Amino acid sequence: MRRLPIYFLIDISESMVGEQIQQVEEGMASIIKAIKTDPHAIETVWISIIVYAGQAKTLVPLQEVVSFYPPKFPIGGGTSLSKGLGHLMFELRKNIVKTTFEQKGDWKPIVFLFTDGVPTDDTKAAVAEWKQNWQRTANMVAISFGDETDTKVLSELTENVLLFKNSTDQDYKKFFKWITDSIKTSSVSVENNSSGFELAKLDGDTISKIDLSKDTGPQQFVDNNFVVLAGKCQNTKRPYLIKYRKVVNPTNISGLDFNTLSYRLVGGFQVNESYYELSDENGFQSKVNSSELIGAPACPCCGNQYSFAVCHCTKIHCIGDEKVSTCPWCGNQATYVSGEGGFDVNRTQG
Repeated sequence: MRRLPIYFLIDISESMVGEQIQQVEEGMASIIKAIKTDPHAIETVWISIIVYAGQAKTLVPLQEVVSFYPPKFPIGGGTSLSKGLGHLMFELRKNIVKTTFEQKGDWKPIVFLFTDGVPTDDTKAAVAEWKQNWQRTANMVAISFGDETDTKVLSELTENVLLFKNSTDQDYKKFFKWITDSIKTSSVSVENNSSGFELAKLDGDTISKIDLSKDTGPQQFVDNNFVVLAGKCQNTKRPYLIKYRKVVNPTNISGLDFNTLSYRLVGGFQVNESYYELSDENGFQSKVNSSELIGAPACPCCGNQYSFAVCHCTKIHCIGDEKVSTCPWCGNQATYVSGEGGFDVNRTQG
């Protein structure tokens, strides 16, 4: 039986932390559950999941649906699309069976690329390699989670660039049903000796095609749709992330209209040690002024009242009601007091 390989290349950068990554986990589980009951898909579809942040890794190797178990998704630092593409192409070279005189090879693999922001690295070399070696021999669908993604670079990879308006739980259910239906229709197309690639109908509301003629401006290497701060719990030594979402506020001063930019708290989220493994250690440092950030959570690891204390080593950690706190990054001991005005703090890239 010829296989129809389906690859999911999923952005797990810091901006995906929280509800978005949870919805992806639940959505992938729903896809697998539905495909296991489809007689066409279960015979031909094989699935793999590759994740990327500052680094990339294979989360689930290519395997038949019947033995597939939906994974737990990690979070990493940065959005290195070039490393994600590089790892995807490595897996394609390793796993795809080519047609020879002796045997029929796999059907054209289908790649679903999910991302919610902008690449934090230079993608030129990886995009060029994809165009040269894989654009004609694989089908890619690039999906923007929200309308702040760098669609210019996605358009260089594929003409199938879609917008997913990820606003509600119901939107996510509709989206992952559309993915499931697209896999099912493609598996039927394979059995009918057609192209093997047939997307389900777009509803035009939750999922729509993006106008690729729109100029998205110069490439940037930090995702300004979110501000995410990386901290470490003083008590458990576990890492956590504090996530803020961009808010543009119309302001009128002396009869003149301006837009002021700030970032409103989404929440604090505990992450595991794989965060460091999937982060780009060579990523440049970017800063944000604390005056632009609205709100601060308690520590998501131990419940300390303040998760946003900055040590002289410039790293963030939590503090409670202890008189002397110990920085879990550098071991420095100090007494903390609240200060006046804003100050610059290191932010993550993703």
